[in-house]
Amino acid sequence: MTTVVAASVVLAGCGGGARQDANEPKGTYNVEVRAASFPVRQSLAQASHLVIVVKNADTKTIPNVAVTITDSNLGTKAQAFSELLNMPGLASASRPVWIVDRGPSPNGCGYSCRQGGPGGGVTAYSNTWALGQLKPGASAVFNWRVTAVKSGLHVVHYQIAAGLNGNAVAQLAGGQKPQGTFVVHITQAPQQSFVNDKGQVVTVSR
Repeated sequence: MTTVVAASVVLAGCGGGARQDANEPKGTYNVEVRAASFPVRQSLAQASHLVIVVKNADTKTIPNVAVTITDSNLGTKAQAFSELLNMPGLASASRPVWIVDRGPSPNGCGYSCRQGGPGGGVTAYSNTWALGQLKPGASAVFNWRVTAVKSGLHVVHYQIAAGLNGNAVAQLAGGQKPQGTFVVHITQAPQQSFVNDKGQVVTVSR
């Protein structure tokens, strides 16, 4: 499936402190998506990794390389790794499909994940994680560890940015937007584990 939708990145309300997009320069930056992976078949309670590797293919330093996780149809109306329920009266219409166990920051997750938050690298922008400046030729690895909690067929869309306020724009060498889509089938049966005759723990999905 190749459906792609340009997601709107909306600044969410937050507390005091300096803006994360303060003094970001305006410009266009060439990037390469060196890898983008997410298992297409998963099971309930299974932990998986969504990995996106972004390379700075430009001669300028990217101000703040970021990835926004969206719904292919709803953009950021639904929380990242969630679905939007059409049920009036709910305090929050988003219901998780995956729980974020660890955000993509190489510094780990810490307090945020222990409290059910979005994890390391999170920003004040909806569904967006950032890993800071990226020098020419260098790569940034966004690696989410998530656990599936809702069965069914689900679509996850991602979009890469060079900054948080829209001034720094990321593009592929041909001028296309750096984005992509994963279509994932989550089965109801949880993973099963057993010890084989070599004493190794083997995990399988039904």
